[in-house]
Amino acid sequence: MDISTRILELRDKLNKAGYEYYVLDKPTISDYEYDMLMKELIELEEKYPQYQSDTSPTVKIGGAVLDKFSKVKHTIAMMSLGDIFSLEEVDDFCEKIFKVCSDATFVCELKIDGLSVALRYHEGKLVLASTRGNGLIGEDITNNVKTIKSVPLTIPYEPDLEVRGEIFMPKASLVKLNLERKENNEELFQNCRNAAAGSIRQLDSKVVAKRNLDTFIYYYLGDIDTQYHALERLKELGFKVNKEAKVCKNANEIKEYIKYIETIRDNLPYDIDGVVIKVNEIKYHNLIGYTVKVPKWAIAYKFKPEEAETKLLNVTFQVGRSGVITPVANFNPVFVQGSTISKATLHNEDYLINKDICEGDTIIIHKAGDVIPEVVGVVLEKRLKDAKPIRMIKNCPCCNSQLIRLEGEADYYCQNPNCKERIINSLIHFASKPAYNIENLGEQLVRLFYNEGYLRNISDIFKLADYKDELMALPKLGKKSIDNLLVNIENSKNNTLDRLIFGLGIPNVGSKVAKIICEKFNTIDDIIKASYEDILTINDIGEVIARDFSNYFKDEYNLKLIAELKMLGLRMDYPRMIVRTNSYFSGKRVVLTGTLKNMGRDEAKAKLELLGANVLSSVSKKCDLVICGENAGSKLTKAQELKIKVIYEDEFIKLLEE
Repeated sequence: MDISTRILELRDKLNKAGYEYYVLDKPTISDYEYDMLMKELIELEEKYPQYQSDTSPTVKIGGAVLDKFSKVKHTIAMMSLGDIFSLEEVDDFCEKIFKVCSDATFVCELKIDGLSVALRYHEGKLVLASTRGNGLIGEDITNNVKTIKSVPLTIPYEPDLEVRGEIFMPKASLVKLNLERKENNEELFQNCRNAAAGSIRQLDSKVVAKRNLDTFIYYYLGDIDTQYHALERLKELGFKVNKEAKVCKNANEIKEYIKYIETIRDNLPYDIDGVVIKVNEIKYHNLIGYTVKVPKWAIAYKFKPEEAETKLLNVTFQVGRSGVITPVANFNPVFVQGSTISKATLHNEDYLINKDICEGDTIIIHKAGDVIPEVVGVVLEKRLKDAKPIRMIKNCPCCNSQLIRLEGEADYYCQNPNCKERIINSLIHFASKPAYNIENLGEQLVRLFYNEGYLRNISDIFKLADYKDELMALPKLGKKSIDNLLVNIENSKNNTLDRLIFGLGIPNVGSKVAKIICEKFNTIDDIIKASYEDILTINDIGEVIARDFSNYFKDEYNLKLIAELKMLGLRMDYPRMIVRTNSYFSGKRVVLTGTLKNMGRDEAKAKLELLGANVLSSVSKKCDLVICGENAGSKLTKAQELKIKVIYEDEFIKLLEE
């Protein structure tokens, strides 16, 4: 047998064995035999590189190292799903579907807790794999996806095909990975989803290959009549399809399926967080339609948050950048919804009192929105005798200054501007992604640089280059990490003014308000000159924000900081919008209501403002026009009562085009 024939034979054997093991879960050869065949193939391909192929099973081992991921435009938007949380909402969903198509059936599938992936094949060969990204543009992760053993590199010939599904990490793989990371003193992954997301975005595909990721594919973007037939077709093509999918005729059958899945959920070898319900007949999908973000023919039933009991150890008090004091419950570590947690915010004094939390209590924990740890309540029958209620402290836990509670507010504040924790948290906020977005300057580095004396205020961030040698000498830092940080700091100086305004941490001024103000006053000098009355004239800005904003720029310390940042080269302007004054919408007071199919509310508002409209939040006699999308409610009714002109989305789009 010649070399090329042997290589082809080995590839066929390994592809067949891999499909049987990773997709069918029915291995026909031993792991040792598989490893020996793979070893022989690797050696032959290395010795005879003319026979190497990008569809060989050896590609699953990885090898490519990228500088970064390139962007990919999706052929069809990768939409998310709407959520429901109760069985009653299943009835509502089915009722809406049957109103449009009375003979529809449904396919129920498990909602895998992973990350979405799109796979494109050309002439039977995998040519592109991408993340969902923002739904319109994702990232090219082809090299990494090729290492996933359940993803076929070739499929039975089809000219062009795209399929979509979920990348996930099996529970057993997470356990193995965390054992390795623990031995190497690396931070452990908290759950399967985080581990999968962190793995698939590795630049070195060899690292990805070792993580034992897996896939379930569930969308077939080809010509097919039903979703269930699509799943069968995917299996025929060699993709791994979840075996729990089931066709249901009505809401009762769907609810029975959900109840069954809840009984087996914990015993599955992978994490799920719900059940996806889809209209089975593809021909009905366009008839039922879409909103801007989600299809109306599918919905995700989310499982109720898991709850766990644990013992409260103590309550500590944290100081925020604005001086807000937040009580935090510290408790025995407890595993809830895929991760181990040991603390949760208690928000403020009123929350403490309402929850009736005492020292040594047994408390109930869950994750609000499946993400944020929250104290649900107290197990009163397990309360210790003479347990003392936990109450708000009177002095700052950092600087010991007396706390105050402003009238009409729930929070207590530390008023000391020199409080260490306030300064550190204000620096962390400034560097954060939503604010000035200085990559690599996270909490750990901010605290280190503060404690070493290099950071005391925001302007010090832009002077760190003066201490380059000293910074490189700090523990766990070196030339490469400091060089990268300093480059990121320098590049951040090009950020527009709204990021700086938000980063300054002005009370009640979030990113949206910062942008609104910068659209009105395009330079920092104009902002400094603006009075309280000037700020108050801006649409959507109230008295509290106007007061806090104008007071900030009256303070001599703040003005000195701005002058120093200007001298250090930070950008101090915001790109001016060119507003048309001769459009149909110029000078009109417009209200948007309902859901627009072709664009989001913010996009529509931005277009209207560029065309000279003043977009209002509510309908009144002063309103000139109401633009109406789907599911419009009381605003449309009020507009009709007041005989205000109403136009619908099609006419709105036409006017925009004109």
